[in-house]
Amino acid sequence: MQLTGMLYGAKLLEHVDFPTSDVLGPDASEGQIQDLIKRHGQVFIKPLFRGGVGKKGKSGLIGKASDLKTALAEKERLYFAEHRHGNATAKANGVTFEGGVPAEHEIYFSITDDTRFRAPTITITHKGGVDIEELGKDEIRTVPFDALTGLKAFVIANALSDIGAPREVISPLVQHLPKLWELMHHYGMTTLELNPIRMRPDKNGRLTPVACDFKCGFDRDDPRVARLGLPDHVFAADVSAFEQEVNELRTHQGQSDVFVINEKGSILAPTFGGGANSLVTEVLGEAASISSDFGGNPPYEKMKQVARICYRHFLRQSNVLFIIGGKSNNTDIHETLRAMGDALREHFSEHGPTPLYVVVGRGGPNLVRGFGALAEACDALGVPYRFFGFDSAISEVVNYAKRVDEWMKAEGRAQIAAHLGIAPSTANTNVH
Repeated sequence: MQLTGMLYGAKLLEHVDFPTSDVLGPDASEGQIQDLIKRHGQVFIKPLFRGGVGKKGKSGLIGKASDLKTALAEKERLYFAEHRHGNATAKANGVTFEGGVPAEHEIYFSITDDTRFRAPTITITHKGGVDIEELGKDEIRTVPFDALTGLKAFVIANALSDIGAPREVISPLVQHLPKLWELMHHYGMTTLELNPIRMRPDKNGRLTPVACDFKCGFDRDDPRVARLGLPDHVFAADVSAFEQEVNELRTHQGQSDVFVINEKGSILAPTFGGGANSLVTEVLGEAASISSDFGGNPPYEKMKQVARICYRHFLRQSNVLFIIGGKSNNTDIHETLRAMGDALREHFSEHGPTPLYVVVGRGGPNLVRGFGALAEACDALGVPYRFFGFDSAISEVVNYAKRVDEWMKAEGRAQIAAHLGIAPSTANTNVH
């Protein structure tokens, strides 16, 4: 997720007239906060993190107040709060104040592109407000739908009926939830999640769904994202210098999505394709320096620039350069591998040789020519390599790269250093 919380979430939901909780930003005056408390009885104070940060409630990072003094004290506590989730640490810069929404029912709803169905897919439960992993399979429905016809009301109604949702929540959700597909589809989103949606009763007892938390991810290469007019800093999560350099190369052609997993990792794995990225990231774990997706048929010059940045930041510490992806439909393998090979030559020429083993797993147009171009570069540099074609399972190729990494740590790095004429002390400086 790239955007979380209601500060921007409420503004995005306004595009499709989806009801939201009242929210104030970090610059809210005491008078505005007092008025929010007066109108809603209580407010929730939440820290503002860049990017998607989860599990804030369980970490005690959501405050609640029914008077101004408490609200200001919670603001002071949470304004620069730090939060660690998994292997990532985030630091807040500001808070939001959100009006309380009294409700008996809470709903979880999300839309995402699901690779199992190769279609947009909704996930819904009438027992929201918690992690959906904690719920039983009979309490959740995951349903794909046709992107051409859109999210129809009957898909929502059937899903809620299947899990025994209360009758009074079905009708208002059927009216409002299809709007979220319009938001996702028309503005370049890849994922959208509301949890919870609280079902607020009006004076006649009729329920209205109110979004009380928002998360979404964008395809930054989709020009439709620009329609929202979001400021650049919304997407500028706490990025490293490496991530910032790669992000600056975004163009209309070719993806350049990167995230540093372990800045001291021993396997540099430029990856092509979202499915390959998920598998590689999971299997390599902290041995991988980066998580990446460079698919989308990047042109030669862009791929060469991306490779140069990767090499400059991570090659000297790496045991394995692991170029991996599935069988491409449209990415020119010759262009991408030729660019990466040429960038490797230039890196060795500029920074000197480094002990390295190159492992490649790819399929797609001009595969043999691509392998030939990269093999020529590796032979010229004296770097050993092993290439796998489209008939090799990605999981086996990933495991092979891990075995090469272990061999490099044990003895291979020293052997390759000797072959390259590098002093062993220099060769092992950055082995982790």
